[in-house]
Amino acid sequence: MGSGVLWLAKWALCVVAIAAGAWVLGFLAARLWVVLLPVLLAIVVATVLWPPTGLLMKVGLPPAAAASLTLIGFIGVLSGGIALIVPSVVDQVPELSDKATTGINTVRDWLQGPPLNIRDEQLDSAVDAVVSRVQSSAEQIATGVFTGVSTATSVLITIFLVLVLSFFFIKDGPKFLPWLHKFVGGRSGQHFEEVLVRVWQVLGGFIRTQAVVSFIDAFFIGLGLVILGVPLWGVLTALTFLGGFIPMVGAFVAGALAVLVALVGNGFTTALIVLAIIIAVQQLEGNVLQPVLQSRTMKLHAVVVLLAVTGGGTLYGITGAFLAVPVVAVMAVVVRYISEQIDVTVARSGGDPEDGDEPLDVDKDAETAEK
Repeated sequence: MGSGVLWLAKWALCVVAIAAGAWVLGFLAARLWVVLLPVLLAIVVATVLWPPTGLLMKVGLPPAAAASLTLIGFIGVLSGGIALIVPSVVDQVPELSDKATTGINTVRDWLQGPPLNIRDEQLDSAVDAVVSRVQSSAEQIATGVFTGVSTATSVLITIFLVLVLSFFFIKDGPKFLPWLHKFVGGRSGQHFEEVLVRVWQVLGGFIRTQAVVSFIDAFFIGLGLVILGVPLWGVLTALTFLGGFIPMVGAFVAGALAVLVALVGNGFTTALIVLAIIIAVQQLEGNVLQPVLQSRTMKLHAVVVLLAVTGGGTLYGITGAFLAVPVVAVMAVVVRYISEQIDVTVARSGGDPEDGDEPLDVDKDAETAEK
């Protein structure tokens, strides 16, 4: 019993130490968020811009010229998209808010009638909270989320830093791993290099996959909205595309808004058809696109993704919800690599320390670890 208590106390202290370390890291991240956010966003942007930059380098352009052309093209495409989408979205957001509010009230009236017959007091508080949240969000978006000179200046500085850091990341990125290898040392450098290569592949795969999936969702759902004559189809399509970059939660919110607008603007039958289209498209995404496109990159369970998005959104808002899944995917890459190294080390030792009767096959175990 004494040995068991000591064992439990040891692991309890380890858990407490890990929790304290996580709290310190979270505290530092919150204090240094103004620095960490541009770096994280620049890394995400660099994963998107690196393939065309690498292609230009293979053609024969110097790294600086290739990075400059890629970054200028990215800014041009992004500016053109914003110029085409944002004005119409901002103009239609108040109407979208009114439609969503009317749709919520319509759903409430339906719930109060037969066969459910839910009482008013059971719905008033929930409906009031949802309506006030929708209206406040619409006012913020319509009048501009970034109000005030200091906030606007901070946003401009962040955007500038993201662009500058992205340029240097895609220009000097290939030089970083050899420098890190020399700086850290031979043996440790190999581990760092392998982990960073895998992290880079995961991040690039995530962004490109989410962009493809979001585009497909927005295309088919937007096409259905246009055919059915649902009002505000443009802003709903844009919200569907942007919501796709927040896995699970973003698609659900955008789909719910589309159904509410269809309910108010076109009636119950059209709302059911829109709901069926959204469910069909999301089933195609969840059962075909996501497994095929992300099986080799993310390798995260849906529960892990949902908890990551919820936690990131609670702590850091929309930015946290967007960055939560890539951060968790990076942590999973590190954990998997450590597990692989443990397996390889045990294999090289000649057997399992807890089952030391039968030696392990070194080649077979190393091959399994690589898979």
